[in-house]
Order: sequence, then structure tokens, then C-alpha cells
Amino acid sequence: MSDKKPNLLLITADQLRYDCVGCSGVYPVRTPNLDRLSAEGVTFTRAFSHAPVCGPARQSLLRGRRPETFGALWNSGAFLPVGSLQPDQYTWTKTLAANGYASAFLGKWGVHPELDATSFGYDSYLGEEAYRAFLKERYPDVRYTGGYFGEANPVPVEHSSTHWLADRAAEAIGRLAASGSPWHVAVHFAEPHLPCRPSGRFASMYDPADVPEWAGFRETFAGKPYIQRQQLYSWSVENFGWSDWAPIVARYYGVISQLDEAIGRILAALEARGEADNTIVAFTADHGDMCGSHRMMDKHYILYDDVVRVPLIVRLPGVREGRRCDRFVYNLLDLPPTLLDLLGLGADDSAGLQGRSLLPLLRGEEGADWRDCVVAAYNGQQFGLYTQRMIRTERWKYVWNLTDTDELYDLAADPAELTNLIGRSDLAPIVAELRARLYERLAGDEDPAVANEWTRRQLLAGAKLSGRDWPRPPAEA
Repeated sequence: MSDKKPNLLLITADQLRYDCVGCSGVYPVRTPNLDRLSAEGVTFTRAFSHAPVCGPARQSLLRGRRPETFGALWNSGAFLPVGSLQPDQYTWTKTLAANGYASAFLGKWGVHPELDATSFGYDSYLGEEAYRAFLKERYPDVRYTGGYFGEANPVPVEHSSTHWLADRAAEAIGRLAASGSPWHVAVHFAEPHLPCRPSGRFASMYDPADVPEWAGFRETFAGKPYIQRQQLYSWSVENFGWSDWAPIVARYYGVISQLDEAIGRILAALEARGEADNTIVAFTADHGDMCGSHRMMDKHYILYDDVVRVPLIVRLPGVREGRRCDRFVYNLLDLPPTLLDLLGLGADDSAGLQGRSLLPLLRGEEGADWRDCVVAAYNGQQFGLYTQRMIRTERWKYVWNLTDTDELYDLAADPAELTNLIGRSDLAPIVAELRARLYERLAGDEDPAVANEWTRRQLLAGAKLSGRDWPRPPAEA
């Protein structure tokens, strides 16, 4: 590593499942550039999104706190007005700016409906609207008819949104590197968020006949919250079989491979500029995607691993040795203190960051005292409000659905989370323990879901019915 302050390149994907990166070894998605990054950095195999919705997740990444603590409950403009991160609040990017870092933000924003990244510590901003203007000028006659299910994109790969953004990112790296200041470039891709529209060779890269079913596809919804089955009707996919989903998943794979090639272009530009050996590279996603798993679309009303478990790779300057870490980490909450530590900076005393620095794990200190569970939250989105909180340990996942039946999954016996065990009398002690642990963590993180006596009684007094307790009509008794 040089004597210069290290630079920082942060790359995020939107709606990328942890198991759809080649280095995960789970599904047959080809991502050679991310696989190389994994082989040269630390891959966190148990990284989780604490807020699997685009806007809240992205605001949390900047603020370093759970979105419930500053009112960012769902995406701006969805369902009801909701609070957003405000420019007078702390963001770790302001600490970088105060310490001489030049910076650029490119791609998907989603943090504030009116203010852009320059109000939150970045020197420059180039958002999705710039690509839309480019597309309108170069390809004014392009029309899409596939809706949220996607389709092949007639726009050539070189002019697709992934590659256009990668080229702009390469230009930003060159510009900031030439300034002589340490720099930070954030590249936030909008892919592979639905609708998936792979271009050129990526549109035919995966044959639907060769795409395996998701492990969680054979969902029956027995004993599950009502809202999960309702989601199928909301999307009009209630009659879809795997033959209907396979082409959609093939396009999802295709866009991921296209995204991977674009990321490769950014990493190549970093190398060409001679900046790679003095640059921290971090890659992650805001959350995952159902894309047919459990027969559902998108990411709403569930806290399955399909949407809360995400890829996270960190490559340190001058290090080219790949290593995997299986500790529980929060990708978006833990990155702010981690990046500040790696840059030799500290957050303001008033920042109140809620994540933990990953520095001990990046150094290979596997014996370090560390968390043994993660907690995630969901607060409702475009089909209505629905409050959920989840605690996940190595073996168990408990989902607290405040206005519906809860969920309990034995991940050792049922990793696809198909069988809801809530209400089984022999598992009552486990449920009580998980509820108490969840309460402790929610209270510690100032979550308003446990701020009144009625919700607390559900967790601490077991005042919560399960589907097994509901009265049934006489014919079903």
C-alpha cells in the first residue's frame, strides 16, 4: 500500500440474491468478475440486509442507523408519505469530505425525493435520469411491453444502463484520481431489479429449460400469513408454474451476468489508472429478490433469506488473497463504521452508528467476540402497510408479524423455509427465547415497534395467537 490515504470504491446492486453470484456455488449464474473479486478479497457468506426495501436500505447505508429510527419506513411516494433522511443528519460521507476526500455518486439514489447526493456529502451526482435522457436521445423509438416480467432489451449492450453507468464510473475514477486527492466513488446499479431486460448476448445466455427451480419454489402457504398468498393475486401470478417462471428467472440470471461484465469494466479502469493497489473495493446489494421463489414476485411482505441475505465482498488495498467469513454481518449497517476504520477516520461522536466495524473479521481474527444473530425489519409497501421483525440465528428464524400469525423455521431441517413451525407446543421454549432476544435487540436499537405495552406483550408475555389457535368452521374442526 502507498503512503497516500486509501481510496474507496463502493459498488452496489439492486435486488441481487446472495445465491445468484457465481462464487456462492448455489445457482448456475456466471459472474467471473465478482468471482475474481471474491478470490482476492473477503467474502462474507452470512451478510444480511436489515431493511430489505430500496429506499430505507439506501438511507440506512448513508446514515449508519436503522431506518425506523429516522422515519424512513418505505420508498418515497409509495402508499403514504413517509420521512426521509435529511441533510442536517449525520452521514459518513460528510466525514470523508471533512477529511479531504473528493467524491462522486453515480446511479440509483432513492435517499431523498427532492435532494440529491450533493446534499449528503458527495461532490457530484449523476443519477438514473441522465441515462434516461441518453436513451431518449439515442433510441427514441424503443418501447417495452413485458411489464414487470421483463423481456429482451433491443438497446445494444454497449449502450445498456449497466455499461453506460460503468463507463461513467470509469470516467469519474479517472477525474478524481487526476485531482491528487484521496477519493471515494459510489456506483449504485439499478440492476437486477425487476423488470429484467438483458441486452444482446445476455438475453439468450441462459436457456429457461436449464434453469433449476428455486429451493423454495414448492410453496403451499400452509400455516403461513395470509398476506403471502395474497401477494400472488396482487401480482396476478397465482396460476404460474415453473414453466412460467423459468423464462423470468433466465432473464434475471442474464441481467446479473450483464451487470457482472459492467463491474469488470470498472475494476479494469481502476487497474488501468494504477489505483487498484491503493483502493478499498466493497461490493454488496440493498436486498435480494423472490423472482418466483415461494411463487412470489419482488420482495414485499416476507423476510425469507431470498430477500434478506445478500452478497458482500470487501477487497483491501494491496491484498489479493481470497478468504471467506461465515460470521453474521449486516452489509449496510456494518459498512459505515468499517469503511471509516479502514480509511483511518472516525465518525462524529453524535453519529450513533448502529453497526459494528468488520475490521477484526477482515484481519482474520475469527476468535473475535461477535454477534450470533441478525435482526431485520419490514414496514409495508405498495400493497398496504404490514409490520414485520425477524431474528435469525444459525439454526432458527423467528418472524414477528404484528397483525398476523408469526413464523418459525428450523433452518437446519428446512433451509428453504417452507414449513412454518409456529404453534408447536414442543417448540414453545424456543419461541419464547427468540421473542425475548428479539425484544432486547429492538429495544436497544430504538425500534418503535416495541415502544408500547400492547406490542411488548406479544413478545414478552407470549400474547400472540398462531394459525393453529384460530377457530375453524365446524366442517373443518
